[in-house]
Amino acid sequence: MNRKVIGWIVGSAFAVGVAAIAWLWFAGGSGEPSTELTTPTIASSPTTQAGEAPTTSADGEDGAGPRSFVIEAGGDSVATFEIDEELQGSPKRVVGTTNEVAGQVSVDLTDLSSAQFSDIVINARTFATDSDRRDRAIRGPVILNSASDEFEFVTFTPTSIDGLSGSLEVGGSVEFIVTGDITIKGTTQTVSFDVTATLVDDSTIEGTASTQVLRSDFEIGIPSVPGVANVADEVALSLDFTAISG
Repeated sequence: MNRKVIGWIVGSAFAVGVAAIAWLWFAGGSGEPSTELTTPTIASSPTTQAGEAPTTSADGEDGAGPRSFVIEAGGDSVATFEIDEELQGSPKRVVGTTNEVAGQVSVDLTDLSSAQFSDIVINARTFATDSDRRDRAIRGPVILNSASDEFEFVTFTPTSIDGLSGSLEVGGSVEFIVTGDITIKGTTQTVSFDVTATLVDDSTIEGTASTQVLRSDFEIGIPSVPGVANVADEVALSLDFTAISG
């Protein structure tokens, strides 16, 4: 093969690589939310109760009766994804985070089995890693396509709660499992989150929910870009939450 042919091949490959990077850059958009994320409501006849329906009583009166604890978008709660890849030949764990997450739980602290959960909604467009270029690729069509208004949000709809009973006092913690349907990029799968929650004070619940999913289950691809290889199928999802009662 003569030098001209080799040069043409190398030049063409370089041009394709540059074009691909440029396409990913513009397809990823600005990362600005299309709308303000508001707190989802709890369904009037939810399927997310841990036990029997709570009896009607004054909200929070003497510590009894159902109370609403709200995860407010833009607050202290953080949704995170983690995935392993090889970057320039070295192993790397990519971590993306956003505090654009909202939801709420209604619970009687003297009877945890009465707990009811709303949807948990995350603005996937606002995930940020340690690289602006990667962030744009994540928002692009091949990965989350969150630059599109149609797929801007990830939604988890709880359908059942296991292991939540008894009561909770300030300083106490509980562990339980919340199962539900998570929708990412228009595809819905059933997942279970392991949850640990602590009543920090009379009006604050803090905790962590975590699970693992396969990106292939949600038709999430990986763009062909120089230096990135062997991206794992497994993705760790977690939510470090702070829920406040008004």
